[in-house]
Amino acid sequence: MQLDIITIFPEMFKGPFDQSIIKRAQEKKLVKINIHDLRQWTEDKHKTVDDKPFGGGPGMIMQVDIINKAIIAVRKKELKGKVILLTPQGKTFKQNLAEEMSKLEQIVLICGHYEGFDERVRELVDEEISIGDYVLTGGEIPAMVVSDAIVRLITGAVGNKDSIKDESFSTDGLEYPQYTRPVEYKGKKVPEILLSGDHAKIKQWRQEKAKEKTKKMRPDLI
Repeated sequence: MQLDIITIFPEMFKGPFDQSIIKRAQEKKLVKINIHDLRQWTEDKHKTVDDKPFGGGPGMIMQVDIINKAIIAVRKKELKGKVILLTPQGKTFKQNLAEEMSKLEQIVLICGHYEGFDERVRELVDEEISIGDYVLTGGEIPAMVVSDAIVRLITGAVGNKDSIKDESFSTDGLEYPQYTRPVEYKGKKVPEILLSGDHAKIKQWRQEKAKEKTKKMRPDLI
């Protein structure tokens, strides 16, 4: 997969993409991540990417012409992919969408800033995505969230492929409770069933507990 991120703050991505699973996925050449500074497609000496909104109002609006140049330069038509605008107005990013996107050959993520985008930018993209019903200072952190969720689903990115099969949201609810050593801690013990070695009963217990947890913590998923 090729992941292209268009931003005016490329330095923000250095730390998150140089660690853990994303780092290893890049080293294995499972994903190629390119961070593009939007300002390289400007033509004025100040490298301006925004301007005042027509009709008045607060804030600055990111310009359609600059973003269009960036998309044309970055998007590879020979690859199966999508151009995605990260915006609070987009549809909510969920696990099933991450799974769909992990099968693409290229994803272009456009990070917003300031007051928002010129409305005509929306005509240039395939999809608009939001990571939640709140507003951040820009699209960089959402781009990191989306990238992390997608990259870990690429075949070979996670060492044990079975570890992502029964995660929260990958099924119809939350994941079952997990325990490890010590067997007892401050009077609280690991459930006996998990120590029994009876895998059929353990599987049944986990299914029941997953349903209970979903009902208690996220009834909206039922």
